[in-house]
Amino acid sequence: MQHTGRVMPFQIRGRSFTAIVLELTGAADGEFYAALDEKLKQAPHFFMNAPFVLDLDKATGIARSGDMMGLVRELRSRKLSVIGVQNGTFEQNTAALSAGLAPLQGGREVRVEGENAEVDEAFEEEISGSEEAAAVLVTEPVRSGQRIFADRGDLVVVSSVSSGAELIAQGNIHVYGSLRGRALAGVNGDARARIFCQSLEAELIAIAGLYKTSDDLGPDFERKRVQAYLEDDVLRVELLK
Repeated sequence: MQHTGRVMPFQIRGRSFTAIVLELTGAADGEFYAALDEKLKQAPHFFMNAPFVLDLDKATGIARSGDMMGLVRELRSRKLSVIGVQNGTFEQNTAALSAGLAPLQGGREVRVEGENAEVDEAFEEEISGSEEAAAVLVTEPVRSGQRIFADRGDLVVVSSVSSGAELIAQGNIHVYGSLRGRALAGVNGDARARIFCQSLEAELIAIAGLYKTSDDLGPDFERKRVQAYLEDDVLRVELLK
C-alpha cells in the first residue's frame, strides 16, 4: 500500500449495531396497524426512534414500491426508524430500495471483497475481533438519559441506575444497586441471557426481544432482589434468596 503522508478524510470500520426486527406475518392492513398501535401503547418510549428492520419472510402484499413506501410512511409516522428489510423476495427488495431501505443479510457473514487485499484483511480482522466476549464494568451511577451498551458480553453496574437511563448488553446484565430505567439483555438474540439486580424498580426489562414493563411486573417484585430469564419463550422474574 502506498502512503503519501496525507491524512485520509475518512475511515471505514466494521461495527455491530442492535436493531429491532419487526416480523410481518401477513399483510400491512388495518388489523396490522391496530395491533401495532396497541403494542406501542404498552411501551411508548422503548420503541421511539429505535432502528427497525422489517422481516418480510411471511409478509404478503408488499411487492410494489407504492406498497413499501406506504408501509414505511406509516411506521415512521409512529416514530419508528425503519432502516432495512431482510428475507425479502427480489420484488420486495426492489421495492425496499425504492423506499430508501437497505436489503440486509439477516445473520449471515458477508466477506468484504475489494481490489486492495491489505485493506480487506485489516477490515476483516477488526470485524472478527469485535466478536470476542468482553464484559463492560460501570462503577459510577448511571444517570437519566445515559445509554450504556455492552456489545460483546455482559454489562456489570456496581452502582444504581436512574429512571430514564438504558442498559443494553449482548450478554447478561448485573446491577448491584437499584435498577430503574430500562434493561435489555441478550439483544443479539441470546435467549440464555439473564438480568440480575438488587432492587427492581425498572420501567422495562427485556431479554432477546421479549419484554415486560413496570405494569407487567406488578408489586410483588418491586424493590426486591430478582433475576429475570427466558423459559419456554416467556420472560419470567423470580426472587433471589
